[in-house]
Amino acid sequence: MMRLRHVILMSVLTAAGCSPSQHGPYSSYGNYPVYKGEWEEMVYSPSSTQFSLWAPTAQEVRVMLYEEGQGGSAFRMLPMEEAENGMWKAEAGGDLNGKFYTFNVKINDTWLGDTPGLLAKAVGVNGDRAAIIDLDTTDPQGWDTDKRPPMKGFSDMVIYEMHHRDFSIDTVSGIRHRGKFLALTEQGTATYLGDKTGIDHLKELGITHVQILPSFDYATVDETRLDRPQYNWGYDPKNYNVPEGSYSTDPYKPDVRIREFKQMVMALHQAGIRVIMDVVYNHTATARGSNFERTVPGYFYRHTDDGKLADASGCGNETASERAMMRRFMVESVCYWVNEYHIDGFRFDLMAIHDIETMNEIRAALDKIDPTIYIGGEGWAAKAPQLPEDQIALKKNISRMPGIAAFSDEFRDSLRGAWGDDSKGAFLIGKRGFSKGLRFGLAGGVSHPQVPTDSVDGPLRNWADEPTQLISYMSCHDDLCITDRLRATMPNASPLEIAALMKLGMTAVLTSQGVPFIYAGDEIMRSKYGVGNSYASPDSINAIDWRNKATHRDLFDYTKGLIAMRKAHPGFRLEKAELVRKHLEFLPTPSDNVVAYRINGNPGGDSWLNTIVVLNADTAPAQIDIPEGKYWIVCSEGRIDTVMGLGTLTGDKLTVAPRSAMIVHQ
Repeated sequence: MMRLRHVILMSVLTAAGCSPSQHGPYSSYGNYPVYKGEWEEMVYSPSSTQFSLWAPTAQEVRVMLYEEGQGGSAFRMLPMEEAENGMWKAEAGGDLNGKFYTFNVKINDTWLGDTPGLLAKAVGVNGDRAAIIDLDTTDPQGWDTDKRPPMKGFSDMVIYEMHHRDFSIDTVSGIRHRGKFLALTEQGTATYLGDKTGIDHLKELGITHVQILPSFDYATVDETRLDRPQYNWGYDPKNYNVPEGSYSTDPYKPDVRIREFKQMVMALHQAGIRVIMDVVYNHTATARGSNFERTVPGYFYRHTDDGKLADASGCGNETASERAMMRRFMVESVCYWVNEYHIDGFRFDLMAIHDIETMNEIRAALDKIDPTIYIGGEGWAAKAPQLPEDQIALKKNISRMPGIAAFSDEFRDSLRGAWGDDSKGAFLIGKRGFSKGLRFGLAGGVSHPQVPTDSVDGPLRNWADEPTQLISYMSCHDDLCITDRLRATMPNASPLEIAALMKLGMTAVLTSQGVPFIYAGDEIMRSKYGVGNSYASPDSINAIDWRNKATHRDLFDYTKGLIAMRKAHPGFRLEKAELVRKHLEFLPTPSDNVVAYRINGNPGGDSWLNTIVVLNADTAPAQIDIPEGKYWIVCSEGRIDTVMGLGTLTGDKLTVAPRSAMIVHQ
């Protein structure tokens, strides 16, 4: 009867001009059945293994069992039986631990080809076959007592974005497991000059969160050829719920990548550092032949009116988060990473491709686990998504997504110049007209009586309801790092001048009321030699040169000092917009190249009265009128000392050196 129903509906849809690959036996994607039960594709026990696959448009579904993760023929084929709401099920008796499996779906009399499924949690080399394992055996010793480091609120965060290979591949690093998950478990690593590297460097710097570029199983790197140079950022997802094999010590063994990823997380937690995972649910490496398309063709992707794949990602496809099972897939995937791998937060790539309702459901699901789990993302898309603007997770809609943050391109562009034209600088190199955007970011993007929101090279809008919804940054992985950007805009500047401007920019980011974000290596003047979109560039471009830590120790110590000051001073971590409006006051300055503010009152319950921050991008000293009093200088002329200080001053004026910041406490 099921087979006859399929044939009749297919004939009707084809006659109506509908593509069977788009609609299957349903008139629209909204009519696809929604499975309500526990969604697991493989449940192992020593006596039997249960298989399930949601494939509502299938005529038949098979499970193929293999001895190895690659090569060879299936030793057994299991036909699956249709169950409720589009689910297919099968059971295999006996102990299959260590075996591999794929699904094969037949639609419109065509077998679509092997797929590890939608929810594979362990895979063989290159992720082509899913693996049957007991996940409990992948837990490293002490995993059951692993806890995320304590955090009162998102305002306490300092994020450090890194790529596994960039951070540890340099031979000077002294790291044994270079380019691997385990690199972040090694303690006591240092350069030949004695400068700390690896996890000890992170502890020394003082950051609270590492944000790792995509670490799920992605398509580009051939895990069978790790003996040859290969590099990718990983924004080409293949299996969303499995760690990437090329970062493990043995990609052929499914348990190794899982265990080593957990070891990495546990080591970071023991160092007091939380882990944010960069996730790319907005597109897959390819649509044709993807796990989604070989399971329920068309359903998981959006299409244009003419039936072509939509492409808001700029990568050839965009997923359809608004559809019930894609939404469920995303919600359950992030929860899986939290529960199985103890992940502490997520950065959503091209978040504006997703719909607002899905993002809010993700926030609600994570709140039930731990409300301190962080969500941030890019509040834009590469192209216009196939949903109305008021339904998507754009930056301008962030007020409708409480507990979710977005990157502030306004603050970034006001500091170093707009994205897309590397020759144009902004505030840091002394250009006028960017102080409004700087004040916007320093106030955390919330409505503030002293921050007019008319324009700064375009519309300037207060899109954040709370300061913790704004991510403050100068550079990140997918553009020129700040060293290279400053060199591009000031080609004749000396290294000392570049370092001075980087200190000025770091001061702005780390004293902003938003969530501060540092790109790995910026604290030691990392360079990618002028390559911005270095997603597939070799190690010679992307690797952090750890010799820079000795060469630019002054910049490192300055950044470390700013982080320590931020952690110690509640005035730089005002979590609520009303506190920002009450306690942050911008001061008059003699030039548009100078921004000054004070944090007044007593929001943190400490004994301080006023803290004043001045950012002088001018080539001349700046004199600022301040409230009469006696002040303790903690930052001046490119130096910072929050323990002993740099001296005191009495009076009602500050004189700030050119291209530098000054911070004083009353």
